[in-house]
Amino acid sequence: MRSVKMILAAGAASLICSAAVAADMPIAPPPAYAPPPVEDFGGWYLRGDIGFSNQQVKDLRYGRESAYSQLTSLNQQTSFDAAGIYGVGVGYQFNSWFRADLVGQYRGNSNFKGTDRFTGTANGFPYSGIDNYGASKSEWLVMANGYVDLGTWWCVTPFVGAGVGAARVTMSNFTDTGVNNIPFSTVSYASAPTASKWNLAWALHTGLAYKVNPNLTLELAYSYLNLGDGYTGSLATYDGLTSNNSFKFKDITSHDVKLGVRWNLDSAPIYAPPPLMRKG
Repeated sequence: MRSVKMILAAGAASLICSAAVAADMPIAPPPAYAPPPVEDFGGWYLRGDIGFSNQQVKDLRYGRESAYSQLTSLNQQTSFDAAGIYGVGVGYQFNSWFRADLVGQYRGNSNFKGTDRFTGTANGFPYSGIDNYGASKSEWLVMANGYVDLGTWWCVTPFVGAGVGAARVTMSNFTDTGVNNIPFSTVSYASAPTASKWNLAWALHTGLAYKVNPNLTLELAYSYLNLGDGYTGSLATYDGLTSNNSFKFKDITSHDVKLGVRWNLDSAPIYAPPPLMRKG
């Protein structure tokens, strides 16, 4: 009987000591509750682009079509130099696969060279000749674009898109030096002042986007762009005589390669998970 009492007393003493030690320990506050993380897409973003253009023109002709119809082009060759592209914009990511943005671009001066061999009639006499053209061109472009993201692999997202907007095409420094046989050879020279024209513009896009972090995305993109027509001012000869005609650069297009960045303005913070709640 005495041994049983001693065991009970020892157990009671042990419980009292454990309670005392537990009372002396600081009580840690429960972890703060945080809402669950938001899905990693959606929200406003800013963008910037730089690149270069590779431009073409369908043909070069008189702006007054009746004047052009008197000539038959035998072999016209035209080319533009590459030019810089600089753009900024703002956009919105609607969900994990669709986004849209509004961009403005300045497309730098591109030098133009052209040669046209032609034949025609003047006062009933047939003649032929050759014209050598020179000019420079630049544009301001405003365009609304929509993109479809095609899935992400190892942080890389291929995309396709299309856009529509307006382009202000500026032609400057235009010259036309010709040699005409009517039936003997003569040399002519004409120039035209700077002129600008607003056109409907449209584009097709494709590229790859790489997500560096939740805020920053890099893009390597290609665009096919139709800028419409460009016009020079009224032509003037070397002796200062002006005409009511100009030159028309018909159907200017461009193959653009661009490097861009997108900065997400609404990236969601990363929260700690909520505390584990137990009952009973």
